[in-house]
Amino acid sequence: MTFLGTFAFLVGASVGSFLNVCISRWPAELSVVRPRSRCPRCERAIAWYDNIPLLSWVILRAKCRGCGLPISAQYPFVELLVALLWLAAMLAFGPTLTMLRVAVGTTILLGIAATDLQHYVIPDGFTVTGFLFAMAMPIVAVFVGEQGPFAGPWDALIGACVGAGIIAIVGWLGEVALGKEAMGQGDVTLMAFVGAMVGPGRALLTVFVAALIGTVVFLALVLPIGMLRARAKGVPFEAPLVPFGVFLAPAGALTLLWGDPLIDWYLATLTS
Repeated sequence: MTFLGTFAFLVGASVGSFLNVCISRWPAELSVVRPRSRCPRCERAIAWYDNIPLLSWVILRAKCRGCGLPISAQYPFVELLVALLWLAAMLAFGPTLTMLRVAVGTTILLGIAATDLQHYVIPDGFTVTGFLFAMAMPIVAVFVGEQGPFAGPWDALIGACVGAGIIAIVGWLGEVALGKEAMGQGDVTLMAFVGAMVGPGRALLTVFVAALIGTVVFLALVLPIGMLRARAKGVPFEAPLVPFGVFLAPAGALTLLWGDPLIDWYLATLTS
């Protein structure tokens, strides 16, 4: 397992490096294939030895080799986080199809959350890729005989419809109540992807868990920090906009892995 764990970590770091490219380019509707990565200031193409996941950022001391422009800590952070996700999936499920599905699915969800947080948009590149992957894998799993925590083929289809439908309804109700758009199309396609992974029951649970996470984060972090900043600047406090996809993505990962036990616990408490 040491070799497999190391291999999963290294593959995850490489996938995380590509994920950084997607996070930076897809919101601007740019290709993630061409041109090669380059410094935005001096436009120097980044050589392969300056693009080694995790290591290059440390070796270069977080600066461009050509002009010295600081390199954001986001790059090694995302690479490390994805590497740890892939390692955790390998340790939990071993070298199986389920491991691959969990690793890829959570990586896409991470990309969605990061992009929505930074750019207030969920690119189709993430959601369409995730949806197609989530719809195809249950069929492969049938032949392999390994379903894992994922929905079967029929439940994946129903789950995609339920996930997209419930978030569209919530968005419509929010728009009626607030008089402005409450949910973007990206949230709808995100929930189609999540629903295809988890099935209809856990798709509904995902929206509830996302709302719970969002409420806790808003009350514990966003609200007090925003009020302190407003007071320090001497300006009226205005609640900042936090995109819902930031909470839907981790909620989707949580319900994928632990949704069924949570539903079973809830049903048991109702009948006890």
